[in-house]
Amino acid sequence: MQNVTFTNAGVTMAGNLHLPDGFSEDRSYPAIVSVHPGGGVKEQTAGLYAEKLAREGFVTLAFDASHQGESGGQPRHLEDPASRVEDVRAAVDHLSTLGYVDADRIGVLGICAGAGYAVNATMTDRRIKAVGTVSPIDIGAAYRLGWDGTEPVATQLATLDAVAQQRAGEAQGADAAIVPYVPETVDETTVPDMAEAHDYYRTPRAQHPRADNRMLFTSVANIYAFDAFHQVETLLTQPLLMVAGSNAGSLWQAEQLLPRVNSPRELAVIDGAGHVSLYDVPEYVDQVTAHLSPFFTKYL
Repeated sequence: MQNVTFTNAGVTMAGNLHLPDGFSEDRSYPAIVSVHPGGGVKEQTAGLYAEKLAREGFVTLAFDASHQGESGGQPRHLEDPASRVEDVRAAVDHLSTLGYVDADRIGVLGICAGAGYAVNATMTDRRIKAVGTVSPIDIGAAYRLGWDGTEPVATQLATLDAVAQQRAGEAQGADAAIVPYVPETVDETTVPDMAEAHDYYRTPRAQHPRADNRMLFTSVANIYAFDAFHQVETLLTQPLLMVAGSNAGSLWQAEQLLPRVNSPRELAVIDGAGHVSLYDVPEYVDQVTAHLSPFFTKYL
């Protein structure tokens, strides 16, 4: 693995470049950008899948989003969908400059919210030849409609009122509000996916010092306005693979997206898995990789 940096609109981005076994700079390789979930960093699930796919013969790049992890950008803890989509394009820029990467064989893999960003970037970047996703969600829909897709409009509007009040307060000198992506504590009423997300991000299972899994509350306005799959029917012509758990509360997002896509597409459902268990549970990660590897081999 190599530590690399590249730029995105003046922001210095930090990434980990994974190389295949027997790597030689004299050869030409297909390459994959790996995009982490909201609140994650490259050393977590995005890096795990990057490492797995490097073993399958791909040059892979996992990176930290703008304003997060080791990457630059102010303010910190910003979750800005527009920036995150541009991050993906900047990562493709970097791969395309490497002499051992075949610029005509670059794909993108996204996990959770990273999947929505990956699909969105692919729709408008013809350099990306295929897009794979794991536990895919559109973060905009997840925040507007709730994890299970049933949030009433009145609740959505109340949240935006709270964001507006917070922004007004900050304009007058109040401290920025930082909120968690996943619950700080769990009990018997916590949604199973969120309970496992707490276990993933908040315990030694996958906790990382540069991933406190929090964001600026004012980010919610940008997230609400984002639709990762807008115009997917016409703009996504590249092949799409979605891998999701049968027990994931987010499965509805993949199921709703599937019939909207007119390019070659597939939804692979991993029996018994939840949303977060596809991040790092070995038996599920192996099954996911068994879908991703032939998909990218076929289309890159």
